[in-house]
Amino acid sequence: MPVFEYKALDSRGKKKTGIIDAESLVSARTRLREKRIYPTSILEVDSERSGTGDVSDGPSPGSFLFGRIKNAELAMVTRQLSTLLSAGFPLISAVTSLVAQTKSKALKKVLSKIKGSIEEGKSFAEALAMYPSIFSSIYVNMIRAGESSGTLEIVLERLADITEKREETKKKIQASLAYPVLMAIVGTLVLLFLLAYIVPGIISIFSDMNQTLPAPTLFLISVSSFLKRFWWVVLMIPVSIGVILYAMARTEKGAYLIDNALFLTPKLGEMLKKLAAARFARILASLLANGVPMLTALGISKATAGNRVISAIISRAATDVEQGGELGVSLEAERVFPPLAVEMIKIGEKSGQLEKMLEKTADLYEREVESSVTAMTALLEPLIILVMGAVVGFIVLSVCLPIFEMNQLVK
Repeated sequence: MPVFEYKALDSRGKKKTGIIDAESLVSARTRLREKRIYPTSILEVDSERSGTGDVSDGPSPGSFLFGRIKNAELAMVTRQLSTLLSAGFPLISAVTSLVAQTKSKALKKVLSKIKGSIEEGKSFAEALAMYPSIFSSIYVNMIRAGESSGTLEIVLERLADITEKREETKKKIQASLAYPVLMAIVGTLVLLFLLAYIVPGIISIFSDMNQTLPAPTLFLISVSSFLKRFWWVVLMIPVSIGVILYAMARTEKGAYLIDNALFLTPKLGEMLKKLAAARFARILASLLANGVPMLTALGISKATAGNRVISAIISRAATDVEQGGELGVSLEAERVFPPLAVEMIKIGEKSGQLEKMLEKTADLYEREVESSVTAMTALLEPLIILVMGAVVGFIVLSVCLPIFEMNQLVK
């Protein structure tokens, strides 16, 4: 059923905006007038089918049409839908209730279109698959499995838990890194300003002297002169690096090289491996627990890994499993996943409790990642202060040394 976006006036003359689903433009106007809402403009919201995929695959036409929908909003709607279905609401009635309750204009439009698709005879999973930039392949496949098994409300609750957990981990990491990163950027800019504009004024008093200046002072003068003349070069270096990395990340080979380089980075690489193991275990456990076949689950996990190295490893593991091999043995041969994660997967396969062991693996490494980030930021803050202090101390020393030598000559 078509969805219309309207601007209108209510019975008191106040402006209102919203969306309404109706069979035609005339029907939409009639329904609004029945509610004593008088439209000034009505436009049909068209959706474009862009195929299936994952959020990480990039934006689709639907994402530009409906606007960005936050993960927190999606998790809330998923949990509300689960609650309504558990209370005995039919699917269409539950989605209709969500359309009325949802505050996000973008999400309201999407839910209205999904409701229309279900009314036209599509399954819930098929309706969601029309918006791959909003509903990932994990989301759609778990919904499909829930519809097939008659446990849709349980699957929805599990999806809400997964989305909320991932968002919580992401926010914790961002919050932990925000202060050190901001401190480093501000400190660097302040030092560049000092060297380019303040220091030249101070050391200019030494330029007319016939005295031989100390080596630290000469070095400071050289650095200051370079920054004053070519400050834009210094600023262009990080920008150029960013552009090059972005261009590399847009290609399959370049993205693989970047991801592999990150894994080889001391400390950071170990943390990223743990994060990858946690994400893989969480996704695979959720899919298997909801009846998705192993090979299909591995294919979805590969597509949503967010890391080309991990995707390649999962792909090779899926091939081994298809040929009768064990997942744990295949992952162990790659030597990328943490050894404990591999052992837990192998135990899960042998005991027939792979889903539970994957869940435990995800919980374990999510906690370890949070602890690693906390420890890393605890080291970064004093390290940044120490570096800034050393640079400022060098500037002060370079300025003071000639003054001390002048005092000795006067004596």
